Amino acid sequence: MKTKIATLCMAVMFSILTLATHSSAADPGFYDKDHIRGFISFGADLRGMMPGFKEYVNNTAFVTSALKGSGADTAFYYGAAKYKKFDSQFYPGLHFNVGAQYKQFMTWINFNFMITQTSERPSKAMAAADTSGNIAAFPLYDARWFTYGADWMFGWKLLGEEAFFNLIPAVGIGFNMMNIHFTSNWVVFSETKKGEYSILRDRYYSTIAASFNAELEARLQFDPISVGLYAGYRVVRYNEIEGEGSIIKIDANGTDNDGDTWFVGLRVTWTFLSPWDKKQQDKI
Repeated sequence: MKTKIATLCMAVMFSILTLATHSSAADPGFYDKDHIRGFISFGADLRGMMPGFKEYVNNTAFVTSALKGSGADTAFYYGAAKYKKFDSQFYPGLHFNVGAQYKQFMTWINFNFMITQTSERPSKAMAAADTSGNIAAFPLYDARWFTYGADWMFGWKLLGEEAFFNLIPAVGIGFNMMNIHFTSNWVVFSETKKGEYSILRDRYYSTIAASFNAELEARLQFDPISVGLYAGYRVVRYNEIEGEGSIIKIDANGTDNDGDTWFVGLRVTWTFLSPWDKKQQDKI
């Protein structure tokens, strides 16, 4: 299914480029910088996590390991606390776009953010035991995660530059950043140096990955303001998360680093006057 979606998105992108090339060849005056119009837009959407993404978030945020004794205590302790899983498949997202339009062709940078998702700690601390049965207390933290990223998008107004109603398919590539706050000060053992380890802290840990984004917007244009309903699909495969210099292993749970989402939302766009538009107004 994902392969078919990616193939369809690539077909749309090549169609846009073909149309742009054809127009350029047919009209010697296709490009005139005085007709370039800048624009900004704000959007809010509902994002749906694909099953692999939901599994990835839960297996990563609630990963457990050993806990290290403090001071002269060199023992490793083991325990786990019961947290509420991230059961919701949907979460809200925000977008800010800044770009330029030339006739029907559009290009922009799509900055996307999401609201932090939180699973509150069941208590301030938990008891854990070492192999000898000794008990020690260790702090617990809220499990939290959020993402943000940016995509360089390319779109085409299918029904003309000034149409009141328009359909705008777009594709783009960029990056996405996953940020996760773990539940305690877990030990992360080194894969390359036996016996060496790091200890997670009370902070976010991040991983970055390339993204591929495809969307379709249905837009109503009230120049200079436009209102559009958009929907699309973003493909992301996250890199492994590093904690204090060591890789946090989650593949024992059979988890892929899948960050795919679909989304649907509402966007408001403000398109600025081009230099040519301003000259025409000055003549009036």
